[in-house]
Amino acid sequence: MSALLEVNSLSKHFGGVLALDGLDLTVAPNEILGLIGPNGSGKTTFFNVITGIYRADTGRVVFNGADVTNATGRAVYQAGMARTFQRSRLSLPLSIFDSIMIGNHKRLNQGLWFNLVKRGDFKRQFEESYAAARALVEVFEPGLADRLFEPVAGLPMIDRRRIEICRALISAPRLLLLDEPSAGMTHEETAELMNDIMLVRARNKDLTIIIVEHEMSVIERITERCVVLNFGRKIAEGPYRTVASDAQVQEAYLGVA
Repeated sequence: MSALLEVNSLSKHFGGVLALDGLDLTVAPNEILGLIGPNGSGKTTFFNVITGIYRADTGRVVFNGADVTNATGRAVYQAGMARTFQRSRLSLPLSIFDSIMIGNHKRLNQGLWFNLVKRGDFKRQFEESYAAARALVEVFEPGLADRLFEPVAGLPMIDRRRIEICRALISAPRLLLLDEPSAGMTHEETAELMNDIMLVRARNKDLTIIIVEHEMSVIERITERCVVLNFGRKIAEGPYRTVASDAQVQEAYLGVA
């Protein structure tokens, strides 16, 4: 089976800092891959490079058979890749519905003529968008489905994280990148959110996920394979229990001298 994502010799410098150092990585369709490593190891930089936020200095990124190396963020999104961020990117005054719809602009007709004149089509598009957003939210937290027009400012952190994931999922991506989705949450909230993610994955077998996490219990529970980075280089790869017992990983990540 051909890879959904294939990265070859990917490098990124920031001045004298080598954030990614000739990284090779492949992700199979429908896989859940864990990307782990100590702070500053290049995990978020990797996400930023493949989604068009940063330009790669060297290397190649192929997604779903197309070369997307140094493509714009919009082009990567159009190709079927979506992500969340470690720090919340929600605009708190916006409603839950509006926050989710920000992630759906490739499916929305934003033309002036459509929005001002073709009112019947506009109404149908709104109804379809509302139904899609409601269906997603119900997977994560059914109680939120009746509150779609409330501002996200009133939500606890776990529900804000849920809305950010729904925003990434509303465009029906092939590849979902989750950057520390449990940041700022308790262990109980983290376990609850992982239940949600596994439920989404069970209902959408075509969805591939790469998750960056510092909670090793999360990585062990939901991933099929892990890649470990240190100083921008891949130092181990395989099932969680295999990489966790690797001496290099223990020294670099788990603090074992």
